[in-house]
Amino acid sequence: MMAAAIAQGLPAPQPGGLSLPGLAAAGGGSRVVSPTVVESPQARAELLVHAPSGARPGAAVQAGLQITHAPEWHTYWKNAGDSGLPTELQWTLPPGVTASPIDWPTPRKFPIGNLANYGYDGTVLLPVTLTIGPGFKGDAIDIGLQASWLVCRRECIPEEGRFQLRLPVDGSMAGAAAAFDAARQARPADLAAGSSQVQPDASTLKVVLDGLPAALRGQKLEFFPETPGVIEPGAAWTQSWDGDRWSASIPLSPHRSDSPAQMALVVAQADAPGQGPGLPGVRMDVPVQGSWPAAAPLPAAVSPALQAALDANAARAAGGSPSGASSLTFGAALLGALIGGLILNLMPCVFPVLAIKVMGFTRPGTSAASHRAQGLAYTAGVVLSFLALGGLLLALRAAGEQLGWGFQLQSPAVVAGLAVLFTLIGLNLAGLFQFGSVLPSSVASLQARHPAGDAFLTGVLATAVASPCTAPFMGASLGLAIALPAWQALAIFAVLGLGMALPYLAASWVPAVARALPRPGAWMERFRQFMAFPMFATVVWLLWVLGQQTGIDGAAGLLMLLVLLALLVWTLKLRGRSRLVLGGLSLAGLLWLGVSVGPGVVRPLEAAPVAGSAQDNTWEAWTPALQAQRLAEGRPVFVDFTAAWCVTCQFNKRTTLADASLLADMAGKNVALLRADWTRRDPAVTQALAGLGRNGVPVYAIYKNGQAPVVLSEVLSVEEVRAALAPL
Repeated sequence: MMAAAIAQGLPAPQPGGLSLPGLAAAGGGSRVVSPTVVESPQARAELLVHAPSGARPGAAVQAGLQITHAPEWHTYWKNAGDSGLPTELQWTLPPGVTASPIDWPTPRKFPIGNLANYGYDGTVLLPVTLTIGPGFKGDAIDIGLQASWLVCRRECIPEEGRFQLRLPVDGSMAGAAAAFDAARQARPADLAAGSSQVQPDASTLKVVLDGLPAALRGQKLEFFPETPGVIEPGAAWTQSWDGDRWSASIPLSPHRSDSPAQMALVVAQADAPGQGPGLPGVRMDVPVQGSWPAAAPLPAAVSPALQAALDANAARAAGGSPSGASSLTFGAALLGALIGGLILNLMPCVFPVLAIKVMGFTRPGTSAASHRAQGLAYTAGVVLSFLALGGLLLALRAAGEQLGWGFQLQSPAVVAGLAVLFTLIGLNLAGLFQFGSVLPSSVASLQARHPAGDAFLTGVLATAVASPCTAPFMGASLGLAIALPAWQALAIFAVLGLGMALPYLAASWVPAVARALPRPGAWMERFRQFMAFPMFATVVWLLWVLGQQTGIDGAAGLLMLLVLLALLVWTLKLRGRSRLVLGGLSLAGLLWLGVSVGPGVVRPLEAAPVAGSAQDNTWEAWTPALQAQRLAEGRPVFVDFTAAWCVTCQFNKRTTLADASLLADMAGKNVALLRADWTRRDPAVTQALAGLGRNGVPVYAIYKNGQAPVVLSEVLSVEEVRAALAPL
């Protein structure tokens, strides 16, 4: 059985065409050559168009995806055989232009042990016919193609590409004539069924074909049913000739997935792989005589790594939900988002913001109406910020970026900016300065004059500090949101924001909450100062995250900048000449340091960060190939999808995943421990998460051959992991 390397996506070229630049996208190890060409180490994909007489209304032109495979690699026919995934083409065309289904060339058979697949190696063109309706208006046709294909050798890599090409209505495009001629020659010829028939019995499919072309008579043939799951492609079978009548007895699949009344099939002369499409054969639509035997239930025999890759690839191509999220309804996703948003308030960087705002209700002189207005404004700030983040994420993914929740923390510049912001907030909470003392009076008084505006901006700030986190119940909801239509996805993001804003909203509208708070007093100032320390702890965490991205020099540079920033803030409290001299020196030092070390603070390291710690030899850095290798060895695989900027990830890593007894249990079961680091952008990790129906970290998954992946909860416990490992 094949294992999967859950990998990169691609796009593909058209010689001689007028193309729209920058619209092809690829991920992972692939390289975009042009808007119509993409290459990976496994295959080169190219969008071809053949329109020698132009594309005027009423005309028909040829288009297609040509795939040139690296040696020993292949892609799949419409029926992939024992495993695999057919290549899918989804066209985006202007009104009045339609695309036909793929006109599939004759496939080849690829035996793999006791299994067999149907597909293509070498170079193959999958053509379609574009029909321009008589009412089409315009001087050019913008052809868009979203394609996905699975390319396999011993391992399988799902790839995909977005292609764009502009076809002039009055122009001639004939540079790909030879490729389309070859595709026509490789297509099986249509042949009437005549007296041909197929008849199933208890275990075999009896095939009798009459009237086959003279060129095929007496030859050894290959049999390719278009309906998947009917026969055993890799099993031994018999065939014979009686004049121009060809007969075969082919083992039926005991887990047959279909019982057609008519069987569309292709027969062709058997050949050796290596030349692209198979030798041209014939295609027939043959009636089925008799009745089909009962089929046994289908076992879970597909490698979970392969299945996750195939499901993720198919879901992306179809624009639907990945398989990992298929069991989650939209209503359940909304509920999960609401609960997850509530839990976000407990994060150490969010809680001080919420606590200080709620404590404001204890101040005398503020009316209930003002409290309610502030509650609504805070809620609006949170919800709109979540909508903005969600909309940006969806837009970037639609443009081909492989991103997930918390994507902004994959940028060193964003991490450094948040560290500066949290340092200022911490210094303010500690009492080192008040914004009113360093800002012009007209600006400083805005908070008092516009408390609702202040509450709105506080909601924006709370969202900024909470966005890197994935709380329990959030993971599945966010994973589903990415695959839903835009309005449903944005609804999930809005409910997530509502959940986060709900405690403050409730406190502002329910007087009993304010009455339950302690009376005003000196404790409020001490509480405010105490809340500075979670902020400073968050700055330490952000410095550590930056160190994972830009190295120790980048983290040290930011720390020096923060020290000078704190010095500058302190000097603003001074009076007279001291303020002028020390403030000027600290400002000059801050500017000089920003110019000299600032670029190093935001410059990512060349090498990818190591997923495990230097003292931890138990974990290996995850790659799709390594996961496939460990599964092929027969070992269960535990994957920790993590990121340095994920607080929950670090908590789990230092508690549950560092438990000596649990690690001993895993070693006793020969579990391979892999750590998939998402600190910086990694399309392979993004695709692996999508295969599990997730779009953020932490995610913990257990893979084993013959079983579906098991996804654990975000806040991990030793007991939960042991329970999941028990059946292994």
